[in-house]
Amino acid sequence: MHARGTASAGRKDGPHATQPAAPADANGSLEYLDLEFLDRDARARLYPHALDAAAAQRCFTRLHETVHWQQQRVRMFGREHPQPRLSAWYGEHTAIYRYGGLTLQPRPWIDALAMPRALCEAIAGVRFNSVLANLYRDGDDTVGWHSDDEPELGDAPVIASVSLGACRRFELREKHGPRRVRLDLPPGSVLVMSGSCQAQWQHRLPRARRVREARINLTFRQIRR
Repeated sequence: MHARGTASAGRKDGPHATQPAAPADANGSLEYLDLEFLDRDARARLYPHALDAAAAQRCFTRLHETVHWQQQRVRMFGREHPQPRLSAWYGEHTAIYRYGGLTLQPRPWIDALAMPRALCEAIAGVRFNSVLANLYRDGDDTVGWHSDDEPELGDAPVIASVSLGACRRFELREKHGPRRVRLDLPPGSVLVMSGSCQAQWQHRLPRARRVREARINLTFRQIRR
């Protein structure tokens, strides 16, 4: 199911080249798991310890206190409903994002996002111009089945997802097949989805009633203009 390996923990080019606070080995590499259940062109790689416990907790606390959290309302079946989580959209001023009937105007980058952004850019080798931050206040907060396949993300988007706070179960399922996969996303982990992953698979964060702690998830993206 999974292939293990190591990958470079940093890069030296680009505007966000600061070294992330990641527990790299002596060669400057991070451990990862390739999720081999995906098709050849649909790739997902999990870095379970991209941040050590102390750095992950500091990042969680700072984001919890400084992000402008809001509960968006979405229209479903002709009625408006509050999303079962809090969220915020940050990025460059041109990174306007539309999904689920919402049009999100980006707030300017804040300092609390600089380190996780640099970490994800170093791991993924991509410059991200935006991020969707989600705050799941406890295990009753969720996000349903969906793909990050909006036109402004392009045909084969690279999505780098940072998990902080409570460990939650993450699920993927084929859009046109029977396969389904479940994995836990511990605090300090980074999941990178790329290739045709969004075109061929959906993902969700299901309810976890036994979880009483909050979780913050940052999904860094590249909005194409």
